[in-house]
Amino acid sequence: MRILVLNGPNLNLLGKREPEIYGTATYNDLRKLIIDYSLKQNHIIHLIQSNHEGVLIDTLQGGINKYDGIVFNPGAFTHTSIALYDTLLAINIPCVEVHLSDIENREAFRQTNYIKKACIASVTNEGIEGYIKAIKILEKRLK
Repeated sequence: MRILVLNGPNLNLLGKREPEIYGTATYNDLRKLIIDYSLKQNHIIHLIQSNHEGVLIDTLQGGINKYDGIVFNPGAFTHTSIALYDTLLAINIPCVEVHLSDIENREAFRQTNYIKKACIASVTNEGIEGYIKAIKILEKRLK
C-alpha cells in the first residue's frame, strides 16, 4: 500500500511544544515509529511536514494516482481551513485524520473541525501511536 503521512503546522516541534498536551516523543520518534511499522507491512510511506497551507494542498493534489491512502494531521488548520477540506473532497483518496491530543475536549475554538467531514475516520488523543491506528484503518479499508 502506498500511503502519504502528511503533518501540518508545528508538528516538527513535537517533544518541545507543550509536552503536557502533545507528549515528549519527537518528530523523529514519530517518523521512526511509522517507518518501522510500514516496513513490516511492506507499505511505501511518504512522510511530509509543512507549516504552510499551500504546501499541504499541493501535496494532497499531487497524491492523485500516487497514493492509496492518506494519514493527515492538519494541526491548527483543522479548525480554519475550508481549502484543505475542499482539497480532500476533490482528490477522493481515503484519508484518516489524526490528532495527538483530545481536540474535542480542549479550547472552544478547537470544536470546529472542517477536516473530519472529508475523512473516512478520525483518531484522536492516542499520541504518536494514533498514526499506527490510522494506518491500520486504511489497511482494513483498502483490502
